[in-house]
Amino acid sequence: MRFDVCNGDADGLCAVVQWRLHEPAPATLFTGLKREIALLKKVPARAGDEVLVCDLSMERNRPALDALLARGARVRYFDHHAVGEPPRHPGLEAHIDLASGTCTSLLVDRYLVAQRGEARFRKWAAVGAWGDNMDEAAERLADEIGLARDARERLRALGVAINYNAYGDDESDVEIAPAALFALMLRHADPLEFAAREPVAARIAARRGRDLELAAQQPFFWEGPTGRILVLPDEAWSRRVSGSLANLLAGEAPGLAHAVFTRRADGTLWASIRAPLDSPHGADALCRRFGGAGRARAAGIERMSAGELERFVSEFGAMRWEPPEAGR
Repeated sequence: MRFDVCNGDADGLCAVVQWRLHEPAPATLFTGLKREIALLKKVPARAGDEVLVCDLSMERNRPALDALLARGARVRYFDHHAVGEPPRHPGLEAHIDLASGTCTSLLVDRYLVAQRGEARFRKWAAVGAWGDNMDEAAERLADEIGLARDARERLRALGVAINYNAYGDDESDVEIAPAALFALMLRHADPLEFAAREPVAARIAARRGRDLELAAQQPFFWEGPTGRILVLPDEAWSRRVSGSLANLLAGEAPGLAHAVFTRRADGTLWASIRAPLDSPHGADALCRRFGGAGRARAAGIERMSAGELERFVSEFGAMRWEPPEAGR
């Protein structure tokens, strides 16, 4: 049996779409909303089964990965999140790259082009990169493909919309469940056709626009010389918009870091953190201090008590957004 496991955001979905377009085969998909990270434990793979994992933190899924390998499953793993030493096991093929200018969709693209000679689905890699706020990398890939400017804009908008659809507390918050969205994406070898023929793409983009209008009415909770913090109310729109808003703010002020908090009904907070685009380092380190995780340029905190907000503001304001070696 085959199992595909991925984050339900643009990067995760586009990575698996590339793979399954290149290698069509029946596979059971395990995915979820943006913050559903511990997905590998749900996979019942055993000896002889194949598991493709894309855009999931190996660090967060390590016990489940070890269990799969011990049962004899073969695992191919593509990811760009911080990880300790990956297990050395004959059943694991790991493609991990922590460079700040890459994402999982680009890693899958790199592998398919270099190892399989497959270049038909590179537009989907660009969609994943744009959705993951990797604009420079997406533009470089678009140059390689030879995409016209209008096509680039449509693919960028599509990536942003797919990524936006992954944010929420549960599937009732979003336009379409990520698994259902994946099934629609997989129908189209060309994402431009998907955008033109599937009405859900336009519905997601329209909802995002309405949510951003509501977000624009919210004042900053804190502003300083190195960053800005927003705290959004406990509303479905704010749960949907948090990551997209963080990316938008980062693009508007590339010299500043941003934190977008969303209040939960139980009084706790979640957060999307973006390091300055001009110096994309440190978001993961900051989030780990509060039980979160992620990448150097973009990270998150799944659950933080409201009482910790004052400490977060203090540490956020004191951050030096520099590469690790810069502080040595």
